[in-house]
Amino acid sequence: MLEIAKNVGVKRSCRYALSLIVATLVNSHLCIPPLRSLLIKISGASIGDHTIIQRFTFSNAYRAGFKGLKIGNYCFIGEECFLDLADAIIMGDYVSLGARVSIFTHINVGFESHPLQRFFPHVHAPVIIGEGTYVGANATILHGVRIGKMAVIGAGALVREDVPDYAVVVGVPARIVRILIPQNRRFQQNQQHEEARLASMVNSR
Repeated sequence: MLEIAKNVGVKRSCRYALSLIVATLVNSHLCIPPLRSLLIKISGASIGDHTIIQRFTFSNAYRAGFKGLKIGNYCFIGEECFLDLADAIIMGDYVSLGARVSIFTHINVGFESHPLQRFFPHVHAPVIIGEGTYVGANATILHGVRIGKMAVIGAGALVREDVPDYAVVVGVPARIVRILIPQNRRFQQNQQHEEARLASMVNSR
């Protein structure tokens, strides 16, 4: 316990103790989504309108904590998701997380005296998920990742690099398998193809 207090600090230790109470409440079956959102807001998070948050777990509330958690409007956080609050987690509007999605914002092999610290020093970085993105069940997102808007993360994927807008990624590690074309862009492409086809018909006469 003394080693923990030395590494974490008294103030952070108190914040950790308070976070245990919040953790018990937000992970309770008796806590309905509106009440869960209210508790998280009181703890410092920014939660948009019409957002539904199911039971979830979190860690490192004594670091960036809930003040670094920003969730937009019309978002959905599925059952048993895990949020690492060591750094900021920012989600745009209409972001959906399937069940048991894990978001990590840091890596730490152990105490400062841990022999692996020289090879793998503690690092932390925010995770940003763009509007309209869907993250499938059991996917894992690592620290520092930025996911663009309207992206799809396949179930069970391990995302360790940035994902561009409209990309569909799957696998371990996650790789791009498809780029979704927005409807207006698809219309423009079809129009260009049609114009090119008509032009070729005219030129062939």
